Amino acid sequence: MDGGVPKVPPETLGRILRQARMQVTNGKADFGLVVGGDGRFSRYGRTEDIPLLFVGVRSKGARGSRAHLARTTIDELPTALERIGRGDYSIDEQRRLGVLKNGERVGEVFTDVYLQRGSESSCLRYNVKVRGGVEIEESAVGDGVVVATEAGASGYYSYLDRIRGEWMDPAAFAKIGRDEVGICHISPTFTERQGIPRHPLRYIVPWGSRIDISLFREADARLYGVSDRRAGIRVTTEDVVSIVEGRKRTRIISL
Repeated sequence: MDGGVPKVPPETLGRILRQARMQVTNGKADFGLVVGGDGRFSRYGRTEDIPLLFVGVRSKGARGSRAHLARTTIDELPTALERIGRGDYSIDEQRRLGVLKNGERVGEVFTDVYLQRGSESSCLRYNVKVRGGVEIEESAVGDGVVVATEAGASGYYSYLDRIRGEWMDPAAFAKIGRDEVGICHISPTFTERQGIPRHPLRYIVPWGSRIDISLFREADARLYGVSDRRAGIRVTTEDVVSIVEGRKRTRIISL
């Protein structure tokens, strides 16, 4: 949506589907269409179990969509539906990350999850501990930290790649392997890793690693990307946020 208005009117999608001799149902569907940009793909990619076709609607403006994860575009949708109708497609299964707060599962993410300062806070002061494949303990002062999958590499995790001196390149993005998880500190003023003199900024760890994040000073900290709450999930110094391997997979239709 742009300003609360759907990027593509529902009646337009309905017409395209009818022309492809397909039906829209409120019950169990064979597959789902997700029309929009990466934010919308991320949302439905973490909640839906049926195969999904990501249909991009790109925009050059700051308020528009990038749609890096799109497998087709709205202009190409009739051709894509024709191919699906005759079975000319494959299903790409991508793993999700599970997110826990104090040991209780709060949801799963397809792209990324991040702990970030809220509107009532300055910098966050937090610890990151990684176990499994690698052993890492570090602390940071900054706007927060993002944990990303391969699908989330072109999002928040890529902000460093967009910096070009005092300018930025909106088209630049990083890559994360399918068997990797990316961790990136958001605009830190200081980081410190146990056992080394260097200050970490962004790195990858093996898939299946357990990542624990906790505050060491009270702040207005919010966990985003794992729920539909605009204000995020409140996190205090009494909490531990854990990111682990998810239980489900996102099934994406590839053409």
